[in-house]
Amino acid sequence: MKSLQDALYNWLSIKVVHDARPDDHAAKETVHTFYQILEKDYQINSIQVEAQEELYYVHYEQNGTQGKYRFPRELIDCMLDSINVNPERYKNFE
Repeated sequence: MKSLQDALYNWLSIKVVHDARPDDHAAKETVHTFYQILEKDYQINSIQVEAQEELYYVHYEQNGTQGKYRFPRELIDCMLDSINVNPERYKNFE
């Protein structure tokens, strides 16, 4: 991924799906993979998500320094929205 912002965006997008669908094995594996990228490539130690009406705030620690990004909910939630509109396209395979 080209930037920390991109990596956090991708991680948050799939985390929202995984939180809504905890039995979705693909989402679980993908959120784990993106978190590993954050740890390995960007030295992220911890992440906390704060959901507000129009925005998600992602608070993180990187090499002992606190940081924060914000993302519009409509952009982050679009994957979950698509799954909810067409659930037959997103079956959970084990």
